[in-house]
Amino acid sequence: MKKIILITGGARSGKSSYALERCEALAGTKCFVATCPVIDPEMDERIDAHKREREGRAWDSAEEETDLCGLLARLKTYDTVLIDCLTLWVNNLMFSAERENRIFGETEMREEAARLSEAIEAFPGTVCLVTNEVGLGIVPDNSLARKYRDLVGRCNTILAKRADEVILVSCGIPLTLKETISF
Repeated sequence: MKKIILITGGARSGKSSYALERCEALAGTKCFVATCPVIDPEMDERIDAHKREREGRAWDSAEEETDLCGLLARLKTYDTVLIDCLTLWVNNLMFSAERENRIFGETEMREEAARLSEAIEAFPGTVCLVTNEVGLGIVPDNSLARKYRDLVGRCNTILAKRADEVILVSCGIPLTLKETISF
């Protein structure tokens, strides 16, 4: 059954592992979409750890830093797509805009999240999205970090509204925030 699932939580909360298990419980073919760019050796180690976690678990993989809409259109033969993570996707959109001397603010984030929502709704199978809940900590001390926090929050809000299920993972424990029940 087609579904949109949003899984959120803090760093190292267990959200990615929970998302893998949640998606593996679904029938059919699966594709893991990584949005993380390789920027330094430490990030490369994190990426390798995530890849090892999926080894032997019947996942195909794709990497896409910014064009999730286009990628979803190309992956329509899969039954389930897991995108990990929206937080890095927002980072990548901000970085791309900066490199191209474009503004990427609230309006642009709303537009990108709406486009992604439409692409997800057009996808014939289940889409599971992983994101960080970045708004629970202290207020960042600089304007770029505050902007990033705000844009991730906006993205999460837009996609959570469209999601059938929203799950917060805290300390490895999934807490259901939203569940659409169909009869």
